Amino acid sequence: MKKALLILGVAIALISCEKKDEKKDNFKTAYIDTAKLIQDYAKFKDEDTKFKVKSQEMGRPLEAKLKAFQTEASGFQRNAQIKGMAWAQQKGAELQQREQELSMEQDALLRQIQTESDSIRTSIVKELKDYIKEYGKKEGYDYIYGTGDAATILFAKDPYDITEAVLKKLNDEFNAKNGGEAKKDDVEKTDKKEEKK
Repeated sequence: MKKALLILGVAIALISCEKKDEKKDNFKTAYIDTAKLIQDYAKFKDEDTKFKVKSQEMGRPLEAKLKAFQTEASGFQRNAQIKGMAWAQQKGAELQQREQELSMEQDALLRQIQTESDSIRTSIVKELKDYIKEYGKKEGYDYIYGTGDAATILFAKDPYDITEAVLKKLNDEFNAKNGGEAKKDDVEKTDKKEEKK
């Protein structure tokens, strides 16, 4: 009796496994233009604007040092004739040393700005991937493909493009969280494209 129940249980398990692995004939698929999604995402625009302001502020002290150096270097040529060769050699060596230091400082600042920019972009891309995954589950998609910078689709019919729908939801949610409003013309463009579908 126990053997019969065990065999029956194994058979039921095998049958249920076979049903789960069956292929689905009709898939719900769509694609998103990832480049457009990032470009028109309100959060990306907001972060980009904030970062431009921050990078300008980060660069101001260096910019002031570079202007002071240029002023001193232009004065060096005039003073070299007046103060003599020994002074010109000493001052020339000092200016060369400062120029190298400023160049290294500038390189370090550019690396820092690039690192922070990459970090922000990576964070937003990860957030978008997570959002698209949840959106796909919620809307019942089997596949959502991406086009844009790293295209994985060479051709697709326009009705499968859900970029505008996802972008509208993303921007609405971002603006609701941050108390902002989507630009009126952006909303109107999105609404017009939705009507065409």
